Amino acid sequence: MLRVSRPVKSEGTSSGDARRERWRKHRQTRRAEFVEATIRALGKHGADVGMDEIAAEAGVTKPVLYRHFADKADLYVAVGHRGSEMLFDRLVPALNSETAPYPRIKQSLNAYFSVIDEFPNLYRFMTGRYFPERPVDSDVVREDKEMIAAALATLLGDYMRAFNMDSGAAEPWAHGIVGLVQNTTEWWLERQSMSRESLVDYLTQIIWAAIDGVLRQAGVQVDPYEPLELNKDVHLHAVEDTTGGASA
Repeated sequence: MLRVSRPVKSEGTSSGDARRERWRKHRQTRRAEFVEATIRALGKHGADVGMDEIAAEAGVTKPVLYRHFADKADLYVAVGHRGSEMLFDRLVPALNSETAPYPRIKQSLNAYFSVIDEFPNLYRFMTGRYFPERPVDSDVVREDKEMIAAALATLLGDYMRAFNMDSGAAEPWAHGIVGLVQNTTEWWLERQSMSRESLVDYLTQIIWAAIDGVLRQAGVQVDPYEPLELNKDVHLHAVEDTTGGASA
C-alpha cells in the first residue's frame, strides 16, 4: 500500500533534508523500474543482454542507467534480489500449504519451476555472475540456496524429532534436496527434454521415496496423501556468512 504523508517540520529537519529524502525515494523507484526493464530485456535478448539493450528497454540512454547503477555487476545484484523476491512469493506459500506430504512436495516444486519456466534467462543471468568490469561481491543464488536449505533443515528436524528420530541428518538432507533441485534445474534448462509437469512429477517421486525410506527404517509409516496432525511452517531467514567474506 502506498502511504502518502505531508512533511512535518521539526528542529532536526531542514528543507535540505527533505529534498535529500525525496531524491533518495526517487532513486529507489527508478532503480526498481530499471530492474523490471532488465528482466524484460532478458526475456527478449537472453542472459548475455547488454547495458545498451537494457537502457533501450527502459526507454532511457545508457548514461541515465549508469546514474543509478555503477556497472552491470551492480545491476546484477539488484536484479538477483528481485528474482529472489519473485521466487519466494510463490515458493513459501506452497511450502507452507496445510496439505498432505506428497502434494505439499509437489506444490512446492511446481511453484519453484513455474518461476524458472517463466523466466529462464533471469535464472541464467543470476547463475552466470561473470562481468569483466569487476568481480561480483554478492552471490544471490548461493544466498538463496543456503536460506532455503536452512529452512528445510529446521522443518525436517522438527518432523524427525516429532517422530522420535535422530534429527542429526536434517541439515545434510536439506542441502542434498536443494542440490538435487538446482542441478536438475540446470540440466532441464539445457536439455528441455521433458515438460515441466513431468519433471515435477519425477522429482516429487524421488524426494518422497527418500523421505519414506528413512521413515520406514525408523519404524515410522506415513500416508503420503493424508495430512499430518503436526503441520510445521517454513520460515526463511538470511544465513550469516561465517567465512569472513562474501559468498562466492
